[in-house]
Amino acid sequence: MITVTFIRHGESTDNLRSVWAGWSDSPLSNHGMNQARALGESFADTHLTIIYTSPLKRAHMTATALRDAQSEPKPTLVISPLLREQHFGAAEGRAWSIRQDPNRTLEEHFANDQYPVLYDRSQRFPGGESLDDLAARADEAVCQLVLPHTLQAARLGTQDVHIALVSHGLCISEMVAALVKRNHEGVPDTSYRGLRNTAWARVTIQVKGERAGEAMGFNEDECPPLLVKVTDFNRHDHINSIKRQKGGIGRSAYDPKQQDIRNFFGGTAVKDPVEALERSESNAADEIVLEKN
Repeated sequence: MITVTFIRHGESTDNLRSVWAGWSDSPLSNHGMNQARALGESFADTHLTIIYTSPLKRAHMTATALRDAQSEPKPTLVISPLLREQHFGAAEGRAWSIRQDPNRTLEEHFANDQYPVLYDRSQRFPGGESLDDLAARADEAVCQLVLPHTLQAARLGTQDVHIALVSHGLCISEMVAALVKRNHEGVPDTSYRGLRNTAWARVTIQVKGERAGEAMGFNEDECPPLLVKVTDFNRHDHINSIKRQKGGIGRSAYDPKQQDIRNFFGGTAVKDPVEALERSESNAADEIVLEKN
């Protein structure tokens, strides 16, 4: 059996704006860096075998903070483009709106530089990805980054493999769904949307019949039945005591030269429901799910 932890990046500067931010490469805000360091501290006693990360700054900075807090020997940090957020094409960096004008077509909206939420999984902005496109990429990520560890652990009979994937809200939701679909015992009717910044989800995967310490034999090209279980979702205890620094500093892009970043820790708990600044305003689809729940 292996453990897979999916981690959403810390707050980025684009998360503070009501814009579509998929492949747009904004860095963490100071508050986001504070979240990432708190994440790292919370995982300091959890040994990770390997950390995969999206190449986008907000995810890579979060993954680096996670790795920095690990004990020696530190896990390898691997960058994978498969872990990028959904690409919003022409809408990148543009303001988003919840609803379309019912008297205008989508094409008319686009022509007027307006980019409302798309409710059909097959729809996409010009030059961008649809949710179906993202799901296909997420499935490829699972095949390339997760399943090889699962099969190798079964062949060797090891139980201590724990991999982390630092990615983005929509991409994580599709990767978790792609794994759950592989569960030999059925797929629960559950949505995996709505992660806060640096919140994490955890999934355990094992080959059916696998036993600790006992190696299993199967062919390289064989995919045996898997048992997949989501054990945790949207865990964010590590940020519940973080307070945003006043005077607009928390919203600024993180500058590693700043010496007072350590002082960001402490304060009162984050309020529920999740404040707009604590969730991704860039991922409007996630916003809708959170508002409905």
